[in-house]
Amino acid sequence: MEAIFTPRSIRRYTDQPVAAGAVEKLLAAAMAAPSAGNEQPWEFIVVTDQAAREAITHVHPYSQMLKQAPVAIVVCNDPARSRYPVEYWVQDCAAATQNILLAAADLGLGTCWLGVHPVPERVAGIRRILAIPEPIVPFAIVAVGHPAETPGRVDRYDEKRIYHERYGR
Repeated sequence: MEAIFTPRSIRRYTDQPVAAGAVEKLLAAAMAAPSAGNEQPWEFIVVTDQAAREAITHVHPYSQMLKQAPVAIVVCNDPARSRYPVEYWVQDCAAATQNILLAAADLGLGTCWLGVHPVPERVAGIRRILAIPEPIVPFAIVAVGHPAETPGRVDRYDEKRIYHERYGR
């Protein structure tokens, strides 16, 4: 439960590198996420190149922490993996992204989830910088590193948002 309640978006990182083994664990956790029909529509790009991470900051207005975070993991959707008429890839990729955040917290790493899809300018910019071909869709970026800040635990539980049996009750 600590991995759920303690982590917060980290926007300042130390210069300590993230071990390759830790990145592999994050990716394994991502791929362990549930997906509709077990389609597993995700693909991942691990970006450690400083120039590429800085280029992302020019197309994603909330990504300045990528200048410090030593790793960025880009979660992508591969539409070719879809076998059913209803597409749940957004939920599937969100579950994979959340697993990265939880696994990182367990490893003592800090993260920040940066939304890319459905903002067309962000999708196009990330696609250009990382040479992502059509029809692959960059869904989100997760900044990963050793935190240089420790935001406090937050309790967002709000009983007024809970209903039983029917909405509004």
